[in-house]
Amino acid sequence: MNKVNLAEKLAMIGDHWNPRIVGELNGQHVKLAKFQGEFVWHDHADEDEMFLVLNGGFRMDFRDRSVELTAGEFLIVPKGVEHRPVAIEEVEVMLFEPAAIQHTGEVDSPLTVRNWERI
Repeated sequence: MNKVNLAEKLAMIGDHWNPRIVGELNGQHVKLAKFQGEFVWHDHADEDEMFLVLNGGFRMDFRDRSVELTAGEFLIVPKGVEHRPVAIEEVEVMLFEPAAIQHTGEVDSPLTVRNWERI
């Protein structure tokens, strides 16, 4: 039962699209990440995921629309919905997702993380 300082943890992240685990509860991982540029189109057949913007802003693209998010806003992407985060400038994000989730779903990409780092 240790507190987590988000600013300290975010300062440890120097790359993009590589979420780090900072907590765990009820089978869910709490992750921090920095986004910049375009991620890959993907979905998660069996898992919902939540994106909470801490600093900056990004756009979540769906096949039929886009949603702009800024600091203090969150979005839940339901399982099975294809999506792609896009960040023109660097954004800091907290993710809530099941521990068993595959980073890019069934899509294999150079951006795919297979082993989650804990910080």
